[in-house]
Amino acid sequence: MPDDPTNPETLTATATEDAPPEPLIVFTNVSISFDGRPVLEDISFSVDRGQTLCILGRSGVGKSVALRILMGFLKADSGSIRVDGQEITDLDERGMQAIRKRITMVFQNGALFDSLSVRENVAFPLRERGGLDESQVQQIVDRLLGLVGAEDVEQSLPASLSTGRRRAVAIARALAAQPEVVLYDEPTTMVDPIIARRLGGIIQRLKHQLGFTSIVVTHDMRFAERLADLVLFLHLGRAQFFGPLKEFLASEDPAIQQFLTLDAYTLPME
Repeated sequence: MPDDPTNPETLTATATEDAPPEPLIVFTNVSISFDGRPVLEDISFSVDRGQTLCILGRSGVGKSVALRILMGFLKADSGSIRVDGQEITDLDERGMQAIRKRITMVFQNGALFDSLSVRENVAFPLRERGGLDESQVQQIVDRLLGLVGAEDVEQSLPASLSTGRRRAVAIARALAAQPEVVLYDEPTTMVDPIIARRLGGIIQRLKHQLGFTSIVVTHDMRFAERLADLVLFLHLGRAQFFGPLKEFLASEDPAIQQFLTLDAYTLPME
């Protein structure tokens, strides 16, 4: 006999089935101060699985601070942070280690081991996690180096590489940890436009081919336009805008318009 659509239990079950899944990452009214100076005030945003969020704003507005709070390197003064429905603000270090297996971060300096070759850097997380024999480790390393275009420097030490190459290798090593979310802290800082496009292509490929969720902190609007599904614009410590990229670009908010105008400005050639 079919379910009675007027039965409350049926209605509840249907509503649950039809309800959209909770976002993978949710910040709600998150605030943090340093030495009594507010850096982030009541910041709220969310990211669904497979989405790319770009956090934009001028230098010193707390863009990278948001990533460090998510990783548990900094503790928010107030607010809620949920990862896949789990509240993480009160987790101890052991609990955060479990979160860091799901979320990894690519730092500006790459944070590679200087004494290890590129190949050994990428292999390190695989060996640390265990469960793979050496032939499997090497096969995965080959795929990751190929993904970021670093096969030709696999025996090089990080110090011998350009900034852009180090960041590409850092992405490969981050992926070796098999995360669900990758955080990028100013990936285009101190790299030329060609390398910036290459790094953007890598992040796009991870999204479209592998379904990765990404949060990218950047001041580079052109880079953000290529990658972003969503934009969080920080201004004077607050979330001045959160929403789709198209709505951000069309915003008439004076602070946003000033940011976009300054970003588009090019110094005249002598």
